[in-house]
Amino acid sequence: MNKCHCGCEIALRSNEKIVCSLSKCKKSFHYECVQIPLANLKTQKNWKCPECTVQSLALQRSQGKDNTPIKPQCDLNTSEQNVNKKRGTAVAEYDMDEAIENEEDQAEGLFASIPATLETELRLLIRKLLVEEFSSIRKEMRSFDESLKFFNNQFEEMKKTVSACTEDNKQLRKELDLMQCKVKDLESKVSVMEQDSRQSNIELQNLPEHRNENLVNTMLQLSRVVDYVLSENDIVACNRVQKQNQNSKAPRAVVCRLSNRLKRDNLLAAVIKYNRSHPKEKVNTKLLGYGDNEAPIYISEHLTPSNKSLHAATRIWARENKFKFVWVRNGKIFVRKDENHPAKMVSHVDTLETLVA
Repeated sequence: MNKCHCGCEIALRSNEKIVCSLSKCKKSFHYECVQIPLANLKTQKNWKCPECTVQSLALQRSQGKDNTPIKPQCDLNTSEQNVNKKRGTAVAEYDMDEAIENEEDQAEGLFASIPATLETELRLLIRKLLVEEFSSIRKEMRSFDESLKFFNNQFEEMKKTVSACTEDNKQLRKELDLMQCKVKDLESKVSVMEQDSRQSNIELQNLPEHRNENLVNTMLQLSRVVDYVLSENDIVACNRVQKQNQNSKAPRAVVCRLSNRLKRDNLLAAVIKYNRSHPKEKVNTKLLGYGDNEAPIYISEHLTPSNKSLHAATRIWARENKFKFVWVRNGKIFVRKDENHPAKMVSHVDTLETLVA
């Protein structure tokens, strides 16, 4: 137990003591023994005990730095009397102080146990918070996992659907290719049938058009010019047809149906023969009685619209690729590079590209 260094022999409690501020001393005293009021106790942080004060003053005097007289030391008897006035007898104070000290020891044990309790409570609180937080996270993760499974199932279904659509698309493409081949084949057959229906027809281009014209007489005049015997009974029908290009200023073509294909072929052969024998005066409007203007008249087989387009494209292609001959026979188009090359039949525009190779 701590004792007051003033010599009062009374127990020194922590709330009644004052300690010398010098590190070499650190002696404890009752604040009443050194005559310090309780109100000023907290302001005495640099307080020195009487012994240290005397030594300090003596040192200052020896150095000539201080003229302050030495404070009187406290009277031990009066100090004890002053303390006893406040507390009663020393024996009674000793018993009470011992009981207080025991209580303080118990309180210190209690205070020492408080941090452990707080630590336990803090751990439990943290654990509770963590459990709640992780429980919430688990719920969110579980919800996320369910959503992920749902989207995964949707994705798998979409993959199956896309795969099925891809297979269907492949099958449809095969069917489309097959249908396109069939359509081309049917178009070719229809074109052949349509062309066969015109096998007795002959077509005249660039023949001037008049209001009261007689096309039968024109055909008879043509037969006389080319020196081919043709009677009126050989002409089944003779009329003009609608233009393919309505903006064209050329007169409408004349189509003449003869009694049979042989008549048609013989008349065409006579026209070709005449033109070859009269290169400077081929069949023209003047020879057929259409004024004095010698405009050329083009006579050929009556082709279907698709064959006419193919014939025009073939002529353009032949000029670009330096093919000398392009002609039509029995509704079919032929080309020939020169006299030393064989003739090739053109059935489609794509056929032209194969001829170059």
